[in-house]
Amino acid sequence: MVAAHDGRPEYLGAVGEELWWTAPRPAEAGRRALLRLRPGAEKPESVLPPPWNVRSRVLEYGGLPWAGIARDAGGPLVVFVDFADQRLYAVEPDAPGGPRPRPLTPDAGGPDRLRWCDPVIRAEAGEVWCVLEELGAGHPADPEDVRRLPVAVPLDGGAAGDRAAVRALDGPRHRFVTGPRPSPDGRRAVWLAWDHPRMPWDGTEVKIAEVAPGPEPVFTDVRTLAGGPDESVAQAEWAPDGSLLVASDRTGWWNVHRVDPGTGHAVNLCPRPEEFADALWRVGSRWFAPLDDGTIAVTHGRGSARLGVLDPATGHLADAPGPWTEWQPCLAVRGTRVTGIAAGPDRGHEIVRLDTATGHCQAVAAHYRDPVDPAYHAPPLRRVFEGPGGREVHALIHAPHHPEVTGPEGAAPPFVIWAHGGPTSRWSEALDLEVSFFTSRGIGVARVDYGGSTGYGRAYRDRLRERWGVVDVEDCAAVARALAAEGSADPAALAIRGGSAGGWTAAASLADPATSGLYACAAISYPVLDLAAWGPGTTHDFESRYPETLIGPRDAVGDRYRERSPVHRAHGITAPFLLLQGLDDPICPPAQAEALVAAVAGRDVPHTYLTFPGEGHGFRRADTVRTALEAELALYLATFPGTAARARDRGH
Repeated sequence: MVAAHDGRPEYLGAVGEELWWTAPRPAEAGRRALLRLRPGAEKPESVLPPPWNVRSRVLEYGGLPWAGIARDAGGPLVVFVDFADQRLYAVEPDAPGGPRPRPLTPDAGGPDRLRWCDPVIRAEAGEVWCVLEELGAGHPADPEDVRRLPVAVPLDGGAAGDRAAVRALDGPRHRFVTGPRPSPDGRRAVWLAWDHPRMPWDGTEVKIAEVAPGPEPVFTDVRTLAGGPDESVAQAEWAPDGSLLVASDRTGWWNVHRVDPGTGHAVNLCPRPEEFADALWRVGSRWFAPLDDGTIAVTHGRGSARLGVLDPATGHLADAPGPWTEWQPCLAVRGTRVTGIAAGPDRGHEIVRLDTATGHCQAVAAHYRDPVDPAYHAPPLRRVFEGPGGREVHALIHAPHHPEVTGPEGAAPPFVIWAHGGPTSRWSEALDLEVSFFTSRGIGVARVDYGGSTGYGRAYRDRLRERWGVVDVEDCAAVARALAAEGSADPAALAIRGGSAGGWTAAASLADPATSGLYACAAISYPVLDLAAWGPGTTHDFESRYPETLIGPRDAVGDRYRERSPVHRAHGITAPFLLLQGLDDPICPPAQAEALVAAVAGRDVPHTYLTFPGEGHGFRRADTVRTALEAELALYLATFPGTAARARDRGH
């Protein structure tokens, strides 16, 4: 059941009066379908049949993969990226004979040369503005040969057979860029840029340019308007009146500012110790959206992301009503209506609309239908624990829960500590069926936002600087020990689980002498395990210098890369573990997992290593998700004393 409902709607946008978005299809090899909801329709319709898969691979994590415009005749015009070849296509879904996608960009011989994302259709110029990611342009065998730049792609398909028809709007000044956004009068463009070794949550620059007039406009007078090495701007957006809005953490929190396009002078529109943005993992994320009346739809919160409407003239912020506490960064505005993808502790993601004129908020599409009786869910309890030195550690606690069965009287339940990926990320309050899968079987879940997580300001985020493998391990352990000390968890039945960067934390927690014996076992998925062999040339470009912040400059503290890596401390691992790996993972390649298996070989360390062909970084196929969950449950049943009997009592 969890496998069948894995994934959520993404990349919502308005095309005239219609709503469009991408939706997961776990049973169709994990593809993402492109859906549209016509005005007055009860259900959305799929625009493209299988195997079309609307998903970009820019930065490997992807970005906004489609854009559309309404037209007076002929229906919408939409452009999208197909995952299989990463080409940009145009489609007119209402054309006679049905949709026939036509390529706009050249065939580069596969998805590993040219990639596109974050498009904006400029119909008046007959082109699409977007990001081009070009790999191996000069040296195909060199993974470091990468460039990204804003480009214009002709809508007439002229570039499909002629790479030269793709026009650079600006040169490759920076290693990373977002898609350019034209001002309402078309005379200026704005976008974000940053360079190694910074990540976008460390420091970005707001680039602004004049748009030279003519049939093939290019950018002139390109300059940095705001941001810098120590200021993260997560979004820049033009308001309808031509003013420029940015989400900057210059105050220590991502707040919305109005920036003068001429001078760069910035005014904080709602100074609060809250986050109005988050880490820019995907190009094209949109945490705020200006409305025609001058107000701004925003997501905001501490450890959550509620929808509100900000009046920049007064600083007043009014929250949308309803149970939705987590809104995704893809707000679509039309008139007085704000639509987004939202979820809450008692519901999964659905498409929700707020009418700012009436204050009415309701789900309008992709309505969440709980596949199980809600009585089986364990709602999260938000708690703050004390970490080393008295520092705060935030966590969401899900106690075991079953509507018909309770655990043995006087016995504390097993608990699994969940370490999120990133590591610059956080846990969502949204209902997660994976959590219910375990809590309904008598196993508690503690989702820890360890130091370094987003959602709690820059200082909390910066705790992990040069301390990865230390602070995250300590904070997870602090939560585990506190739960055991207060009697909420059985100290003999604690485990830790994580994927990607969370897999690093889980493995490091088994290997660290300070946490030795704390956890009875661990579940580790598509992890980073050997930083000495993970970096430029061995992982994707986006994160290849991430350790420079998390561990320290490689040329200055090279020994630290080995000392912190679980593979090089595997002699300290004695607890059983499960290791899950996608064989097509470009971010954490199988070599990382295989190194740990080799490191414990010949020692009496029970472990299971499962690999999944066709899976990348994160599992998308229903059969993979099912196998992974069943293997993880089997680990706990075999390791935790009495858990198998409790699971049987619950009918599982």
